[in-house]
Amino acid sequence: QVQLVESGGGLVQAGGSLRLSCVASGFTSDYYAIGWFRQAPGKEREGVSCISSSDGSTYYADSVKGRFTISRDNAKNMVYLQMNSLKPEDTAVYYCSRRGYSYCSGYGSLKRGDYDYWGQGTQVTVSS
Repeated sequence: QVQLVESGGGLVQAGGSLRLSCVASGFTSDYYAIGWFRQAPGKEREGVSCISSSDGSTYYADSVKGRFTISRDNAKNMVYLQMNSLKPEDTAVYYCSRRGYSYCSGYGSLKRGDYDYWGQGTQVTVSS
């Protein structure tokens, strides 16, 4: 069955870095775009970034642009989210998810309804 498992979360001071990993199984990962979302307590889940299946094109939410970098290794069925210059407002549970399309480009690429399978999430806490 389709599974997505995140890891790499933790506690970090403001200005620090973390790298999240997402391992996919149960499907051919190079056919699907993968996205990262996050949900802070009391807030809606929001899209952070996504990456296309083959050409590696990416999209970032404005709130993380220039600080976060998404990448993937299809040979290992892995997707990564490198997070630099972390801020307390980045504190959230981070989820990876499979998009029902192979591409990811432009506004609308992080629409939740386009994503069909989700991991269990990994907690990221940024202290001030």
